[in-house]
Amino acid sequence: MTTALAPTELTAGTWNIDPTHSTVGFTVRHLMVSKVRGTFGAFTGTIEIAEDGSPAVNATIDVTSIDTRNEQRDQHVRSADFFDAGNHPTATFVSTSVEADGGDYLVHGDFTLRGVTKPVTLEMEFNGVNPGMGHGAVAGFEAKTVINRKDFGIDIEMPLETGGTVVGDKITINLEIEAVRAA
Repeated sequence: MTTALAPTELTAGTWNIDPTHSTVGFTVRHLMVSKVRGTFGAFTGTIEIAEDGSPAVNATIDVTSIDTRNEQRDQHVRSADFFDAGNHPTATFVSTSVEADGGDYLVHGDFTLRGVTKPVTLEMEFNGVNPGMGHGAVAGFEAKTVINRKDFGIDIEMPLETGGTVVGDKITINLEIEAVRAA
């Protein structure tokens, strides 16, 4: 017999992002007519919940772990034309505040990519907490934000002879996060 569990609030303490049950991905316009999707295979992060219930998020993405299902493209994105991963191998997010937005949340913070830090806002849905499967309570979140690559010094222009560019300026970052309550 299966029992449905009602979501509960996050309890105070540290919640570690579980990379095996989470996804950090993105989409970007390609050739003005479609989108390329990619993911990052290596990332870490924590959600700290203070005794008063206020949250703080801190995450790091290894940009060298990019996977767009095309190794030649991945190598180019790691190069100085895009991420300059040799000099800036990680991207980071550090929250500055969280506010309710109806039934969802807005997570404001500083995002650093390619050595440039800019404020961003993640639109976040909290999916609740489950007691887990013997390894501690688990919380789920979905979030997204849109950044402009040029704001982070990724200003390569690859114009198309018919107008437009090979790569769009707007990047949508999509997060599907599962976090485990630290013991």
